[in-house]
Amino acid sequence: RRIEKMGGEVTYLDVDSQGMIDLEALEAAIRPDTIMVAVMWANNETGVIQPMKEIGEICARHGVLFFSDATQAVGKIPVKPKEVGVHLMAMSAHKMYGPKGAGALFVNRKAPRVKVTAQMDGGGHERGMRSGTLNVPGIVGFGQAAEIARKEMAEEAQRLSRLRDRLEQGLLKLEETYVNGNPDSRMPHVTNISFKHVEGEGLMMTFNKEIAVSSGSACTSASLEPSYVLIAMGLGDDLAHSSIRFSLGRFTTEEEVDYAIEAVSKGVNHMRELSPIWEMYKEGINLEEVEWSEH
Repeated sequence: RRIEKMGGEVTYLDVDSQGMIDLEALEAAIRPDTIMVAVMWANNETGVIQPMKEIGEICARHGVLFFSDATQAVGKIPVKPKEVGVHLMAMSAHKMYGPKGAGALFVNRKAPRVKVTAQMDGGGHERGMRSGTLNVPGIVGFGQAAEIARKEMAEEAQRLSRLRDRLEQGLLKLEETYVNGNPDSRMPHVTNISFKHVEGEGLMMTFNKEIAVSSGSACTSASLEPSYVLIAMGLGDDLAHSSIRFSLGRFTTEEEVDYAIEAVSKGVNHMRELSPIWEMYKEGINLEEVEWSEH
């Protein structure tokens, strides 16, 4: 949006029903005057991981820069920007248990050498990229968090995958329940689940004193609009509104997952018992053919 405000032109690409970019559509969208392709490495709401190496190859063929927001991926899965052809990559410390307010930007030094324009002028700190006194405790904490994540990553990813699968298997026993996103290309710790004919915000109120989940990303938690990520994947407003994002972490236990399954299942059943729409569905009424009127 900032680029557009400055007079630049941005092309937005659709994703498929599993949240994946169409590589042919991406390549077709690159014009002779295209400067950069920007793709999120892993989505924060669904956990879907994009085919970064293939995208990098497309960018290399057309001689355009490749930027990625890898905040959700770094520290959780192997992220090697040079190997996949990423020239600029952003990441944040707090996503790997580091201090909040600290982040990093990977900038490719050669083949090609990328030069960035300073957004904050002053004393020329950080090689002229960002002036201002350095947050030394934040930087040191970030480095230590990254080191711990690197050592524990493989084992922790396997553990979290097992817990995520356990959570999904438990909740998918409920009728009309769906996992959103590509099951074969996603982060080990995130799952996004829709409970049809249940309003997500209302559902969370049935257990939000014990379990911390969200109906979208933390960036848009104040909005009552359905997740634009799920809408882009083709979900209708009703199903998008009924979706909950679950995120597991270093301290999540199997017992907590089982507790979440029980609490969420109880909440879903309670909400559906109160829902006339669910009652109509159970009676076999085709809700898509119902003519709804506003009051």
